[in-house]
Amino acid sequence: MLHFEDDRPFSQGACTFLYRPATEQETTPRIIVRVQIQGIQTNVVLDTGGVYLVCNPQIVELLDLDPVSDIGKTRLVIRGTNVPGSLYRLPLILLAEKGQSIELEVTAFVPRLRPNQLWDLPSFMGLEGCLERLRFAIDPTTNTFYFGSIAGED
Repeated sequence: MLHFEDDRPFSQGACTFLYRPATEQETTPRIIVRVQIQGIQTNVVLDTGGVYLVCNPQIVELLDLDPVSDIGKTRLVIRGTNVPGSLYRLPLILLAEKGQSIELEVTAFVPRLRPNQLWDLPSFMGLEGCLERLRFAIDPTTNTFYFGSIAGED
């Protein structure tokens, strides 16, 4: 694991990431990690320019969220499209292959689709409301995603 100069741990866990396009229609590779959202394992794209955990509606169906437990309604511009949806607080576990997995409570955006509307995007972990809740580093030479808790920091 990674450490600061004073030997405090920078990261408690690490996992291999995939570096490939997120969908069949894309050519740009993305960093993709395996996580567990409220007990459901799935892949997510790391998006340091995005907000929240944007959930693919197929995952949302498996989560069985209670519509009255949302914490607000909002709209996000996702790839140029204005998408309405609801915000939820959800547990997310970064699954470690080395060290310890870390559980976070993140803000998740659940898109509200029109009847018969298709969603061909993966789930995304944005910086605001999600990635900002942990310390992380990428090693592109080994395709390793390091992560650590920031809980209890000054």
